[in-house]
Amino acid sequence: MEVILLERISRLGQMGDTVKVKDGYARNFLLPQGKALRANEANKKKFEGQRAQLEARNLERKNEAQAVAEKLDGKSFIAVRSAGETGQLYGSVSTRDIAELLTADGFTVNRNQVELNTPIKTIGLHTVAVALHPEVEVSVTINIARSAEEAERQAKGEDLTSAEAIYGIEEEPLSEEIDEEEGLEGEENA
Repeated sequence: MEVILLERISRLGQMGDTVKVKDGYARNFLLPQGKALRANEANKKKFEGQRAQLEARNLERKNEAQAVAEKLDGKSFIAVRSAGETGQLYGSVSTRDIAELLTADGFTVNRNQVELNTPIKTIGLHTVAVALHPEVEVSVTINIARSAEEAERQAKGEDLTSAEAIYGIEEEPLSEEIDEEEGLEGEENA
């Protein structure tokens, strides 16, 4: 199906472009969300008549997103979750959880604006992209820890998933252990 885009859509096109998309994508997402019109003569004329209004509304939304982006870019948020000794979470942190963290701090962000390819399943510092507008994207740091104290230690750069942090022992490189064993075998043969 051919549609006329009413706003910029990433990996598809700019406002005013006529693009060919799969029927289901157009019927289930683009048309109901008001992001596109079917490409026919009547709608082309309608779009040209409304083009100035649409561009002005898009510019207004972009400016609002820029203002929020200046405050949000580079901020760090703490998520306290239950995790095992090795740092594996019992569950995961999803786009909904991240959107709730940002909203609790006073930012209006929907979960579909959080760009997370796979859920976060380990403790640590994770950088997450947030698309406030198709043309405005910021990145925030999500500090996932078992407690607020752990979050502070992670923020300072401490690795809480190492054997030293978990068990209180220092890890030795595996290559030294192998070299010692080979040295012992060489002495026995001599």
